[in-house]
Amino acid sequence: MNPDFTGPDGWIDAVSAVFMVVGALMSLGAAVGLLRFPDLLSRMHAATKPQVLGLFLLLAAIGLQMRTWWVWPVLAVAWIFQLLTVPVSAHMVGRAGYRTKHLHRELLTADELEAVVQKAAAEAARKDSPDDGGHS
Repeated sequence: MNPDFTGPDGWIDAVSAVFMVVGALMSLGAAVGLLRFPDLLSRMHAATKPQVLGLFLLLAAIGLQMRTWWVWPVLAVAWIFQLLTVPVSAHMVGRAGYRTKHLHRELLTADELEAVVQKAAAEAARKDSPDDGGHS
């Protein structure tokens, strides 16, 4: 069976095939990064960035293959939810991992969160100190 890329349907099939292969490779790259990277922050980066692009390409391939207009808004909503939830969840996991020391500090180029964490710890210690009798 020879693929025929001469008509518009052939080009749509070719583009969607490329989108599917590249999207699957991006998702595979995210999975490999989760397994191979040394610490939580690196793994978190690998799990979010390529996964969102991979999902976008796979959703675009589905939309092209369906060849109907009504599927595009549904796919767009799915991708928008992914864009909204992945950064927030990665941010929360990263902060929790930072506070519980599940990272390699020597791998950080800049530690922008250290001052914030120390300030919060100092404020918590000040609130809990028995000097003021527990009253504010």
